[in-house]
Parts: sequence; C-alpha cells; structure tokens
Amino acid sequence: MVETIIEVRGLKNSFGDQTVHDGLDLDLRRGEILGVVGGSGTGKSVLMRSIIGLQQPDAGEVTVFGEPMLDRGEEEAKDIRRRWGILFQGAALFSTLTVAENVQVPIREYYPRIQPQLLDEIASYKIVMSGLAADAGPKFPSELSGGMKKRAGIARALALDPELLFLDEPTAGLDPIGAAAFDQLIKELRDALGLTVFIITHDLDTLYAICDRVAVLADKKVIAIGTIPELLALDHEWIQEYFRGPRGRAAETAVAKGANA
Repeated sequence: MVETIIEVRGLKNSFGDQTVHDGLDLDLRRGEILGVVGGSGTGKSVLMRSIIGLQQPDAGEVTVFGEPMLDRGEEEAKDIRRRWGILFQGAALFSTLTVAENVQVPIREYYPRIQPQLLDEIASYKIVMSGLAADAGPKFPSELSGGMKKRAGIARALALDPELLFLDEPTAGLDPIGAAAFDQLIKELRDALGLTVFIITHDLDTLYAICDRVAVLADKKVIAIGTIPELLALDHEWIQEYFRGPRGRAAETAVAKGANA
C-alpha cells in the first residue's frame, strides 16, 4: 500500500465574506508528482499555504508525514518542516545575498553551528544539483536569468535533503525550452532522490510531461483527482475545456511525439 504523505480533510478557508475552500479533501502519495490546477481564484496557493502553515484555515485537518499540522507551535512543527523544501513563485530569493548564501539560509537556521567550510561545500553541491554552473554561487539574483533564478530556488529548496517539494508555478515566465528543461530537472530529481512533489501549475506541458496525477480545484474543493486520461473521462465543463482546448491538445501531442522519438 502506497504511503500518504499529505492528507487534507474538510479544509475551509475564507477571507471576509469570500469562501475560497469549503470541505476540501486531498491526498498526496509518496513518490508521486501531483499537479494542482484550477481557474483563477480557486485558491491553489492558499491550499499550499494552508498545508505548510502560512495560512490558518477556518476548519479542517492537515496531516503531513502522519503528523497533524494545524494549531502547532513553531518549535513543534520545526522537525516536520525540515523534511520539505519550497519553491515560491518567482523563486523569492533574497536579493542582497549571493546564490550560495541563499542556499545556506535554511541550513544555518537548522544547523547554526555548522562549520563554514562544510556549509560552502553543501551549497556548492546543491547549486550543481539544480543544473546551475559551479561558478553561479558568488552571483547575486540580479545577475541571473529567470530560469537561473528558478534553479537557484530549487537549490535552496533542496538544501536540507527534503523528502517533499512544494513548487508554486515553477515554469511561469520561462520560454518553452526553458520550461521543458525545468520540468525534466524536477522529474530527474524526483527519480534520483525519491522525492514527493506537490506542484501548482497552469502549464499543460508540465502536467502532461511529468505529473503522475492531477488535482482539479473548482467549486471550492477538489472536484477530481487522477491521471489525465481519468480526468478526460469525466463530464465536467471546466475539465473538458482545459484539457481538450487548443493548448491541451498541443501538450498531449508533444508528449506523444516525445514518447515515440
């Protein structure tokens, strides 16, 4: 039986009179890449923030690695949070720190007494693992392209050797070639490191190329979760428009061509 890494039950989030989630359920299985999609305003990022503890839901339960996450103190949740890494939208790098120093931030937080030489070695290893050149470490974010910033963000997310990755729109703003290369990087990291990946994306190429299952947010909850063929079998207007529209058909064709190459 496949282990469930994240379990969300009955989640409710509201902002004033606006209810974003109401009775939302979601499971993430160990080792899978789960894509999370939905129209504007369906609360994809709010869902991620609720899971990682940056958003306090009105109701519901969130369990990560078998541990309840809601209403826990900072110190109580610290050991669990060490087991995941996060890539926020736009990479969210500290502009006044170099790439290497950005990667070192979570390491310093959890291991404040680590020797500087070891800290530098770990940062260098993570930078290369993310697909950046070894000489990227001393550079500042302003000296990097959009794709390089995303990879630097991945290097930081991997700093603590996590089991779980959260990625929020990781290919947004990248050209098709750069986006495809980033997708391939995520898949290779998952396979090599045994990661479990929660990825918010609107990129149909990403969904077709690397996601094992896709969760669809609509009507304030997850209305469906499964493989893309399973979703296409459902009679739901938004799902059909999203996956069978011109962009969806193009993404499906591109993946089919790649599989037959």
